[in-house]
Amino acid sequence: MTAQGHPPHRTRLPAVHESLLPREHALHRPRHGSKQLGALIAACVFFVTPVLSWTLGARVESFENRPLAEFPSLSQGWGFFTGFSQWATDHLVFRQDAVRAADGISKGLFGEPAPLDRGQQQGPVGGVQTSTPDVPKQQVPVDQQQALPGFTRVVAGKDDWLFFGLDFQAKCKPDKTIDDTLSRIRRLKQVVEASGRGFLLLVPPDKSTVEPGQLPASYGGKECAAPAATEFWNKFSVEPGVVDVRPILAETKKRLGKPVYHKQDTHWGDEGAVAAVRELAERLQPGVTAPWSVSLGESYSSPADLAGMIGQSGQNAGFHYEVKPNGTENRAKGMNATFSTPIPVTTSQLPGMLPGQVVVFGDSFLVSISRYLPAAMSGFTVQHYGYAVADPVASGKTAANNDVVVFEAVERNLTSGTAGFLSNEFIEAFGKELAAKPRPR
Repeated sequence: MTAQGHPPHRTRLPAVHESLLPREHALHRPRHGSKQLGALIAACVFFVTPVLSWTLGARVESFENRPLAEFPSLSQGWGFFTGFSQWATDHLVFRQDAVRAADGISKGLFGEPAPLDRGQQQGPVGGVQTSTPDVPKQQVPVDQQQALPGFTRVVAGKDDWLFFGLDFQAKCKPDKTIDDTLSRIRRLKQVVEASGRGFLLLVPPDKSTVEPGQLPASYGGKECAAPAATEFWNKFSVEPGVVDVRPILAETKKRLGKPVYHKQDTHWGDEGAVAAVRELAERLQPGVTAPWSVSLGESYSSPADLAGMIGQSGQNAGFHYEVKPNGTENRAKGMNATFSTPIPVTTSQLPGMLPGQVVVFGDSFLVSISRYLPAAMSGFTVQHYGYAVADPVASGKTAANNDVVVFEAVERNLTSGTAGFLSNEFIEAFGKELAAKPRPR
């Protein structure tokens, strides 16, 4: 204190940048200018390269089991910035070559494929959910999910067989229980049948269900996936309105002496599609396919989706088939479409074909199935249910113009509970449109 009783005047020290403080000081922070500049340059190259490549005419094709990420919209707010990274990654022109190079190096040095399909999530693995709040339009379909820790998107089996790893994740970490999914299917069936229409659910099995002998000795989800699959089929195979095609697929495999699923793709070949359409027609009208004549058509080759996920260039090779419902006239015809909108098809009625109108909402298996629907039905409409659930009112109006409503969903989309048409919102809105235009019984 001074003689006047005031505190002594203290001189303020000049401000010092934290990087100039002694290293021992608690607030010392080193400068990162050069590192920050390098990171900034790398980020600019990463994000600008896809734009420049596109401007110069380079185009990227999807080689994974999903479409390329679309350029984010400014209307998404902060979502523009979070989505920009995935867009830039997907549109790097030489990304597939880099993936293949990494896989080749891994095989050459370590004798095993590169772990290119590992999930990116961090943190503990969540337990199996016993109930899930109904959140329509926000569930991510199994095919578009990332692999959780402990799982991979692709499982390498025996003799170069590949399996979709998310088949197992869908069973071990479902969004809904099997009983919950079954309850929703029953409700959907009830609203369709209450309107005077027929209802069927066609379920293509997972490849791992059809070819378990080709699975490796160890893989993520082995212990929990098999019991879940058994429970699913025990309940769904006896459920009224469900078309279980496992028996006819097994019979087709035995008769032809070859697998009905592609070795390096998650889908079946045309053999499975013909068998499934035939089974569907028989469920709607027993004996209708008796006049059918099926013979080999033209050969085809297409990229194998599972091989592409791990940087390999696998190909599906097989044959399309000619299907003559009356024994003489081929009606099989491919549909080069994305099925994003309803596609109506009308042809003349032949013996061996179903009368009336049928609507089929399906998933990726719809591509092969749709080729053979013209041989089984004189009038039908097809649409991918991933687009249909976005507008349940419009989908209901489409279904209201038909006598029979068919949903097709692969096993994994049902064991996981992520099939979009399972939401209560969709079922309610869809059912209202059907009820507004009932069919005479």
